[in-house]
Amino acid sequence: MPNILIIDDDLHVCETLQSLVARLNYTGRAANTIAAGLKALQEEQFDVVFLDIRLPDGNGLNALPQIRSAKDAPEVIILTGRGDPDGAELAIQGGVWDYLVKPTPIKQTTLTLKRALQYREEKLSKSPAPVVLNLENLIGISAAMRECFNLVAQAASTDANVLITGETGTGKELTARTVHANSLRRDNRFVVVDCAALTETLVESTLFGHKKGSFTGAQQDQDGLVKVADKGTLFLDEVGEMPLSIQKSFLRFLQERVFRPVGGTQEIKSDFRLISATNKDLDQMVERGEFRKDLLFRLKTMHIELPPLRLRCDDLKPLAMFYVNRLCEQYGVPNKGFSSDFFGTLAGNDWPGNVRELFNVLERAFVSSGMESMLYAMHLPHDLRIKVAKANLSRTPGETCSNTFSQVPAPPAASSAAGASPALSSEKTDTDFEQSLAASLAAMHLPELKDMKKLLERLYIEALIVQTGGNVQEIISRSGLSRSHFYALLKKNNINL
Repeated sequence: MPNILIIDDDLHVCETLQSLVARLNYTGRAANTIAAGLKALQEEQFDVVFLDIRLPDGNGLNALPQIRSAKDAPEVIILTGRGDPDGAELAIQGGVWDYLVKPTPIKQTTLTLKRALQYREEKLSKSPAPVVLNLENLIGISAAMRECFNLVAQAASTDANVLITGETGTGKELTARTVHANSLRRDNRFVVVDCAALTETLVESTLFGHKKGSFTGAQQDQDGLVKVADKGTLFLDEVGEMPLSIQKSFLRFLQERVFRPVGGTQEIKSDFRLISATNKDLDQMVERGEFRKDLLFRLKTMHIELPPLRLRCDDLKPLAMFYVNRLCEQYGVPNKGFSSDFFGTLAGNDWPGNVRELFNVLERAFVSSGMESMLYAMHLPHDLRIKVAKANLSRTPGETCSNTFSQVPAPPAASSAAGASPALSSEKTDTDFEQSLAASLAAMHLPELKDMKKLLERLYIEALIVQTGGNVQEIISRSGLSRSHFYALLKKNNINL
């Protein structure tokens, strides 16, 4: 018997849907918050989830990855009071079955529910045996990466063209190699084409090869990369950099899978699997006339979008352990341990360079640690620790994986009598300032106050100025500094207000 979960804070909607579920002889359960809904999913298995977007404890769309990552994940039907085109796009990208706007007629809701259940029943009855993926160098435990692994498995089981997108350093080529390594073509070559290096004069020779004497310097026949990739995988790296003038001829070649070497008279066929990658938004490039729409359609049969590291915080620790252990093996030293402050500092960074940047930082820390058996935050590069320290003093919640500070820390409450003038408690509040600064350092696992006071003192004052817009009274109120001490700090650190 189908089991239905309703996650909606509107009691009338919950009652209506529960009544509908009962009339259809299904079982059902209602939850009024995201947290209650996720708890219900842990306690029992559901076939369909009706999910509202605007809930008391957050946006329902944010819970989609957790709902979809559950065992035998239920189909999700969005049921919201406000139509939002962007929200519908995000929902469909997240794998929902349908997107309904309240009030939806009972007839339509019933039809949508029955279709979702029919689809689920057929999907489960014909689902293939679990695929064991070779993920030797692809690391991740987050919901976002698990979704990527599912797409890698799908891509590996077919010969469909795949487009991999993501920011620089997210591992696009590694993902492409993983698809190839798990496909039926794994025993043949994986050939990389650097599209950024292609020019009109070299593209045909590079891709299709040439015959002896076809141009000056052609001393012998030379196979192109397309021929080398026969029976294997052709990987177009940074396909967004391909010059527009080349794209038209490239499109025909992709469609027919035949080519003629420079100076040749006969067309040759190559049986290759195509995977492309880019850090650019090809859809926007199409709108600007910088990329051919028909070529994009050809490349994008399947799409794998790799999440940036800042959105997969759960993967920081396993990535760090994997890479450091590999370095230990490479250099023949015993595996190193990790202190909690090491991971805490890593989590404080926003990682604009993604996994590539993380691995660079880890290698520098590994070298800095020498033969020591434990990695501490002190081993991390100074520029990273300073960046994290500055960010922790000024960031707002949700900006990175770690939220050690949501604002410049306020000092403990003064113990002076009620109504006392602030000037009378300047000694006490100046001490509070020192305590607050020391607490900031300890929370960020940085060196003792005496070693970092000058730097953090300046960063602290600069953060206060930015957050308060330079309002002296607010700065004094927030920091606990006396007015005279504040101006003395400005002069000492050469800061102009």
